[in-house]
Amino acid sequence: MLRGARQVGKTTAVDLFGAEFRQYVSLNLDHPGDREIFDRRLPLARTLEAIFFLGNADPAEASTLLFLDEIQNSAHAVQSLRYFAEERPDLPVIAAGSLLEAALDRYRASFPVGRVEFLYVYPLTFAEYAAASSHGLQDAMAAVPCPDYAVAPLRRLFRDYVLIGGMPEIAASYLRHRDLGRLARLYEGLLVSYADDAAKYARSTTQLGHLRHVIETAPFQAGERISFQGFGGSNFRSREMADALRTLERAMLLFLLYPTTAVQPPALPDLRKSPRLLYLDTGLVNYRAGLQTGFLSATDLGALYRGRLAEHVVGQELVAADRRTNAKPRFWVRQKTGATAEVDYLHQYRDRLVPVEVKSGSSGALRSLHQFMRRADHDVAVRLWDGDIDLHVAKTPDGRRFRLLNLPFFLAGQLDAYLDWAEREEC
Repeated sequence: MLRGARQVGKTTAVDLFGAEFRQYVSLNLDHPGDREIFDRRLPLARTLEAIFFLGNADPAEASTLLFLDEIQNSAHAVQSLRYFAEERPDLPVIAAGSLLEAALDRYRASFPVGRVEFLYVYPLTFAEYAAASSHGLQDAMAAVPCPDYAVAPLRRLFRDYVLIGGMPEIAASYLRHRDLGRLARLYEGLLVSYADDAAKYARSTTQLGHLRHVIETAPFQAGERISFQGFGGSNFRSREMADALRTLERAMLLFLLYPTTAVQPPALPDLRKSPRLLYLDTGLVNYRAGLQTGFLSATDLGALYRGRLAEHVVGQELVAADRRTNAKPRFWVRQKTGATAEVDYLHQYRDRLVPVEVKSGSSGALRSLHQFMRRADHDVAVRLWDGDIDLHVAKTPDGRRFRLLNLPFFLAGQLDAYLDWAEREEC
């Protein structure tokens, strides 16, 4: 089961994967004819007969992939996944749907828990964007550490990635034409479709208004810690906005990242504290908030990443690094009442919680990171910045030594590989 927001590339990915099989059978349950196969509630053997007959496919072909797209349109199709798993384990089946999360809430009582593996699909990561742009840059990204000659070209490419985002159709258009003007209708189409989908999530007319308000205003607060009360400059109550935000989080349009005071696993979230809002895609944030003109006039990379935008794109990369769970990164705050120390992200590496600080320029104080390292049971920390790859010994103000791994922003999605490298290096 592929889970992800609308237009992140679920169907295209499965279509490409289907070419690896000698026979690929695809049903779109948005179409009444395809949906009727399941709505007749026949035994699985008869259902498969109908699928293969309508798909002009050979039921005896062993190398067959079955794809059930837009599965949220049929409760019977969702329930049938249990029988595919039990009666036809030899037949690979993939299901997907752009509104799947809302449907799973409705079908939870009969969903085949334990018989379905979930994979999560997000907008393109920078590594995927680099692969689409240039095979040479893709190879350089895969090398650890990244070759010196590739750092400047990758930094320039990352600038483009942050500018337009990772929504596949938008990225493909930009890489093909290098024309930002062509993208406005694509951004608008996506944002309108998300607002229209709110009617399918909403349980009432009142909640529909709440959802549409969040969809319209969330990009303006992306990367910030938020308050549910009055979210987006509204008069809505905390409970109403919390419900709307969590509904859209299940739809994977946004994510709520909560703080923790932990310095070693498990990093339990503190749900009493205000979360940080992460929107689906940084390019959509830029477009909705009118930031793209500023990108075009910027003269250096540091100017592009000042403030919360740098933290947001790093968060997008960290979320997409985990395709098998829907666990989201945490950020760290001190346990002391009234303390202001805050580390941007915590990354679990093996049995450690590694602090990750995002700095917009090539320098800057690391006071919060030092506070964390004074309490940590290991000696490695990460700074993502606009500088080069560097590993050196640093000290907290009270003299504790630790290894500081400095990485350019564009390597945010490869933390595990670089932490492995840092383990092997001497400094």
